[in-house]
Amino acid sequence: MVPNTNEGDSRLVSASLAGDEDAFKKLLDKYLKPIYGFLYYLTKDATVAEDLAQETFIKAWKNLSKFDQSKSFKTWLFAITKNTALDFFKKKKTTPFAFFADEDGRNRLEDMPEDAIWPDEILVKKDLARELEGRLALLPEKYRVILTLHYKEDFTLTEIAEILGRPYNTIKAYHGRALAALKKTFLDL
Repeated sequence: MVPNTNEGDSRLVSASLAGDEDAFKKLLDKYLKPIYGFLYYLTKDATVAEDLAQETFIKAWKNLSKFDQSKSFKTWLFAITKNTALDFFKKKKTTPFAFFADEDGRNRLEDMPEDAIWPDEILVKKDLARELEGRLALLPEKYRVILTLHYKEDFTLTEIAEILGRPYNTIKAYHGRALAALKKTFLDL
């Protein structure tokens, strides 16, 4: 049986709060790659994503005592990540998530095992991923963020509502509209 991620995270949070320095390092090791990937997806800049990831983990560490351990640590951490990115974009005075159309914006952290896939299949998948990124760029920001968090980062709609600070029914409605809008981009072109 696979251990519950929330239970494992809760134990690490409790240990960290009790003074176990390795416990927070384990949380950092576990979530660094997805946090960096999400930030890179939003910023399209490796250096900025690295800086924002570091800032995210510093904020998490400083505010760990405020974390409600009855909730998901992953969701809490991604909410901090989202807020850190929004703060960055506000300081920069640019619209967040505006760079989705950039072909180089694909998340490079996703490793595809080459021995399991033939080279022509890799090219087809890359072309499809690029096509999907381009279609996502046509959607409003609020739809892109929800689809990214749900399908790329594997968050539930409830967790996304918590991360974005929006009611669940709003997120559910946006998700349905986002899928319909994405489908329409394929039908219209």
